[in-house]
Amino acid sequence: MIKIYDTMTRSLRDFVPLTENVVNMYICGPTVYNYIHIGNARSAVAFDTIRRYFEYCGYTVNYISNFTDVDDKIIKAANEAGISTKELSDKFITAFMEDTAQLGIKPATQNPRVINYMDEIIAFVSTLIDKGFAYVAEGDVYFQVAKSKNYAKLANKTLEDLEIGASGRTDAETDRKENPLDFALWKAAKEGEISWESPWGPGRPGWHIECSVMATEILGNTIDIHGGGADLEFPHHTNEIAQSEAKTGKTFANYWMHNGFVNVDNEKMSKSLGNFVTVHDMLKTVDGQVLRFFLATQQYRKPINFTEKAIHDAEVNLKYLKNTHSLPLTDQVNQDELQTYLDAFQVAMDDDFNTANGVTVLFDMAKWINSGNYDETVKDAFEKMLQVFGIVFEEEVLDEDIEKLIEERQAARANKDFATADRIRDELAAQGIKLLDTREGVRWTRD
Repeated sequence: MIKIYDTMTRSLRDFVPLTENVVNMYICGPTVYNYIHIGNARSAVAFDTIRRYFEYCGYTVNYISNFTDVDDKIIKAANEAGISTKELSDKFITAFMEDTAQLGIKPATQNPRVINYMDEIIAFVSTLIDKGFAYVAEGDVYFQVAKSKNYAKLANKTLEDLEIGASGRTDAETDRKENPLDFALWKAAKEGEISWESPWGPGRPGWHIECSVMATEILGNTIDIHGGGADLEFPHHTNEIAQSEAKTGKTFANYWMHNGFVNVDNEKMSKSLGNFVTVHDMLKTVDGQVLRFFLATQQYRKPINFTEKAIHDAEVNLKYLKNTHSLPLTDQVNQDELQTYLDAFQVAMDDDFNTANGVTVLFDMAKWINSGNYDETVKDAFEKMLQVFGIVFEEEVLDEDIEKLIEERQAARANKDFATADRIRDELAAQGIKLLDTREGVRWTRD
């Protein structure tokens, strides 16, 4: 049985879906004002890998990941570019889809956008006001944190601790709040900003409300899994829980999952340090599958360190797996031996999607394959395991000239003309084709 580390309970829990053989997942997506960075990619790859393992196990996965396309950063970037917020968002949504496709990330079941859920957001906020969980202040609407049961339970904080931390806040918005911890559900429009009409005047949604609305509208009041980066645990996911459960009276998500951060050369990534890396730029020099393999093969909750050496190692390891995949098939193999690898893979991945241990099994299996155990059943199993990591190898076909050279070399070897055989071997090596003579015949790989 799959076990998931649930952030809410800080424990490993058996995964039991609301509906048998179905997983409903909502993963917080990017704010689309720029190209995604390596940290965004880590989250997208981590949860795509989790989705793929659920599918490997036979589940149907409804995978929802949103685009935040109404936000202060978007408004600022659009004004600087002299275009509308929608034009800016459309540009970076397109870039996101193109970049993540190169990382082998499957399209989400749906990618909802905030601008398409404005009526539902307004209705959600109205319900919270009617239920006494929210109030209007000068065109803004705020959620009353003090009325939320166990408000900061996800972040393992107490309301008293948070109130002490917020006690020194002084700004215009704080003055409008009944409590400094109260958060905005709706923001009154400022001059020149994009806005929508509402019962409280023109404005736009607060950041947190969008995910609650889109998750419940698409997947229902209670979902199986809600996930995102560790930085979203507080306040974003904390506030989602508070407003969602206040409205519905039901548990918002049964499992909360958070992926670890990405460091660059052992330092936290930030623009101020000059180590801020966008995936869009990285893909100009790094193969998408290599980057995917690097990101996917560390257990999702652990931090990951991005270095040139780590990328080089990922490239070398992926090449070994690719060469293994391209080997010619052998006679029927021992199915019990194959099953030991399948069982070991399942044990590793069932343990909170431990891809680090899962990929170890994959390499052990590749070593076994290279010793001559590679029939159709093994190849099919190997491919399905690779697909969990988002890796798909296309069958590579040699051109006729190279195939002819390999045939000529084999004929030379048969005639004991080893000088000609060695010359052809060197000629092929110069073209990146490496030959390996085995009991099953000659094998080739491309360097």
